[in-house]
Amino acid sequence: MAEGTVITTSALDYRDALPESGGALLGLDLGTQTIGTAFCDPGWRFASPGKTLKRGKFGADRELLLELIRERSIKGIVIGLPLNMDGSEGPRAQSSRAYARNLGALGLPILLWDERWSTTGAERGLLEQDMSRAKRATRIDSAAAAVILQGAIDALAGGMF
Repeated sequence: MAEGTVITTSALDYRDALPESGGALLGLDLGTQTIGTAFCDPGWRFASPGKTLKRGKFGADRELLLELIRERSIKGIVIGLPLNMDGSEGPRAQSSRAYARNLGALGLPILLWDERWSTTGAERGLLEQDMSRAKRATRIDSAAAAVILQGAIDALAGGMF
C-alpha cells in the first residue's frame, strides 16, 4: 500500500482524502469471477455502469483497472463491501478489504461502501428496462457497481455521513 493511502468506510474521511475539486470516481463490484465497474462524473452527480471485467490474478486485474483509471482520470475508488444483513462481516467482506489493501498501492483513496442491496437494486433497474435474462446476466455486475457508486456519491455530495 502506498504510504498515506486512505482506505476507509467513512464517507467523510474519504471525501477529505479526495482533491477539493472533486474528480471522477471508479466503482467496483467484486465478484468471484467478474468485476463490475462503474464511473461517475467529476461533480459526483451520477454513476454509470462500465465494463464487466473477467477476474483473474490480482496483477492482471490491477493492470486492467490501471488502464481504466488512466483513461478516465480517476481520483478515487469505491469498492462494494458485502456485509451480512445484520451488518457483520464475513469471508466475502474480508476478501473485499484485502483487495482494497492491494489496490492501495495505486495511491488513490479507497472507500469501502455497504453493498447489501446493490444487486437487488441493479436487478430491479434492468427488469424495468425489460431486459432479457441473458442480457441481465452480462450486465448485472456493472449495474451493481453503479448502484454502489451512486450510493457513495449521494453521501459525498449530500453530506450524509
